[in-house]
Amino acid sequence: MTALTLECQALRKDYGSDHALHGLTLSVRPGEIHAIVGLNGAGKTTLMRAITGMTSLDSGHLAVLGAANPGSDTWRRVGHMVEHPFAYPELTARENLTISTRLHGHEKHDASRLASTWLERFALDRWADRRSRELSLGNRQRLGLAAALCHHPEFVVLDEPSNALDPAGVVILRDAIVEGAAAGAGVLVSSHHLDEVARIAHSISVIHAGHVVGTLAPGGRDLEHAFFTMVHDYDAQQGGTP
Repeated sequence: MTALTLECQALRKDYGSDHALHGLTLSVRPGEIHAIVGLNGAGKTTLMRAITGMTSLDSGHLAVLGAANPGSDTWRRVGHMVEHPFAYPELTARENLTISTRLHGHEKHDASRLASTWLERFALDRWADRRSRELSLGNRQRLGLAAALCHHPEFVVLDEPSNALDPAGVVILRDAIVEGAAAGAGVLVSSHHLDEVARIAHSISVIHAGHVVGTLAPGGRDLEHAFFTMVHDYDAQQGGTP
């Protein structure tokens, strides 16, 4: 049986009386694009921070690429952008991508080649030698995405990746995600844009009140109506409280 790229079982994270994750369970298989959608405060970003080691869990089982306690060898195989695109502000776009590929285990010559390839792919070659702090918001987003993808990770975690992107950037991102999954990478992506993720997702999980409350069929009609019905029905069953 093929090992899961991501395994989350009964994850719990509380901030005082706020149950950010409340027994959440989901998984991602190799080659799968798994989208998660939910209202603000549903737990999407907390989940992604937990998956990438940015926050600790109170309980539950979480394994990344088969590792319950992932070390540097595992993280080299992961690409992520959670909350905000990261780049060293004083370094150029090219330098940032070169460092990213080097940190993920590529040799110097290969890192330079990959940096050039992904600068061109995300239409950043024109600004390759400009410091990242001088880039527009949309181009900083493109740079963060390129840094997450340029080392050909086996697992990709993207939190609202289309934020600040223009339509051309969205198409570039979509194609890059699909290509990565076709090569075998598991992808977990969060978004507020149901119609956008439905174009590429193999599965869509609805997160609400720290739970996965249901799934949506990517090819289904009127996904927004189905989403809000699912959330409303859950709240009604819970008496309006998580």
